[in-house]
Order: sequence, then structure tokens, then C-alpha cells
Amino acid sequence: MKIEVIETTDKIRMSLFGSVLEALRACRITGKVVVVKDIKTILKYGVKSAPALIINGIVIFAGKSQSPEEIIKLIQQCISNIT
Repeated sequence: MKIEVIETTDKIRMSLFGSVLEALRACRITGKVVVVKDIKTILKYGVKSAPALIINGIVIFAGKSQSPEEIIKLIQQCISNIT
């Protein structure tokens, strides 16, 4: 599972990145989460506002943050769609 986070803050605890890490730990999923700041990559995904979560190349949400609990649900949906 490829997970990318687009965000503008470097405050990990308060950020989407931190929430995604917390959600992965809760789901017992090990994986690499990449923070994307490259404008070309952001435009490639069509993201117009941060924060945004991309899983396996699909924009899951953009322009708002989600709680770890909400992210857990989204990750579980992505996993069920893969299998």
C-alpha cells in the first residue's frame, strides 16, 4: 500500500501525517508514509488544497483533515477494495 500525504505544516503531532501514522499503528499495518511537497506531483493528482491523503495513487480526500478514527475507516475500505 502506497500512502502519500500532501500538507503544508511541519508540526507532525497536529498534522495529517501524524494522524495517518496513528491510524496505521491502530490497524497494525506497517508501511511507508511519504509527505509530498513537490508541486508537480501535487498537480498530477489534481489536488487544489491541502491537506490531502492519497492511497495507491487515488486521492481519498483533500482540503480537510480527518481524525485517526476516520482514516482507519478509509484505510480499511481501501484494503477491502484491493482484496
